[in-house]
Amino acid sequence: MNETISGIAPSVTLAITSKAKAMAAAGQEVFSFAAGEPDFDTPDHIKAAAIQALRDGKTKYSPGTGLAELRAAIAADLATHNGLTYDPAQIVVSCGAKHTLFNIFMALLQPGDEVLIPSPFWLSYPEMVRIAGGQSVFVEASEHDGFKVTRASLEAAVTPQTRALILNSPSNPIGTVYEPAELEQIAAFACEHDITVVSDEIYQQMIYDGIESPSFASLGQEVYDRTVTVNGFSKAYSMTGWRLGYLAGPLPLVKAISALQSHSTSGPTTFAQYGAIAALEGGRDCVAAMRDAFAERRTYLYDRLQNMPQVSCVKPMGAFYMLPGIGAYGLDSLTFADKLLEATGVAVVPGKPFGADANIRLSYACSMENIREGMDRMEGFLKGL
Repeated sequence: MNETISGIAPSVTLAITSKAKAMAAAGQEVFSFAAGEPDFDTPDHIKAAAIQALRDGKTKYSPGTGLAELRAAIAADLATHNGLTYDPAQIVVSCGAKHTLFNIFMALLQPGDEVLIPSPFWLSYPEMVRIAGGQSVFVEASEHDGFKVTRASLEAAVTPQTRALILNSPSNPIGTVYEPAELEQIAAFACEHDITVVSDEIYQQMIYDGIESPSFASLGQEVYDRTVTVNGFSKAYSMTGWRLGYLAGPLPLVKAISALQSHSTSGPTTFAQYGAIAALEGGRDCVAAMRDAFAERRTYLYDRLQNMPQVSCVKPMGAFYMLPGIGAYGLDSLTFADKLLEATGVAVVPGKPFGADANIRLSYACSMENIREGMDRMEGFLKGL
């Protein structure tokens, strides 16, 4: 057995979701805040494009890096909405943004290379780095600072072995959004230390309250040259099951990733890519409608959590997650989440695998009815502790 692979921790998010589904299948009432996917259906014009592609016989292999038409549409979208100029040859379409990130670390890292990961973090980052032979170095971001790292905290963590920095804005599991001045400081740090920045922007279209947060690679040529921009279709267009993500970055790295993908998955699903083209070319009204719904849910959920005794919470500015602190109740996050689920049918994700064992993660990519009832039950549960 490969020791690296056998040591991988299974995704706690998927484990909690599976347990909640099993309880529901057994007839129990479950109110889940676990899954990181929108509860909206994929917009009709996207589905129609994929259906038409099937009818037109678009069922054979696509190029290994994705359809030329899709890569051109991504390049145009990045230019229009992100101020980024990429040739389609600098773009690789993969089987979801998770696959995209995996490819990046496999192509980028040598054994022993260090990757700076702001903590709390998306739970799959360290496992990906580990599989690629790298070492994760967690840069702690406190709740007092809005869970944001600073140049000073990054400087304290950098070493001669530092190869890359992961920047996730808006972030999972917190909803943190880095604003322009904060990004400029991180950019200066990366340039000074010659570090590659993996900018995970999968939630970029989910930003609230008029906050401005430009793509990291748009901060200047020197930054552009050392940034790999990651995005996809799952979150903004509610296309989680379509499994389409992409990267745009420096050509030498892109060529290495293209070769790697040619020997792993080959190209992504062909007819799904025609749906992705329709998503990019069909305008963002459908995204705005979903974002407005998330914004309403965010406000309600945050207000409810703020009024619960001994619960702390940083208000998220993006994505669709909150990371309330429950440490005052004297329970670790795994115990808290398990007791809450068993006692009330409310499913949340423990903060421990995100690097935040005094917190739990709640996704508000679920109905308002689910949120209201779930918060009522959680409030009652807390009163009994």
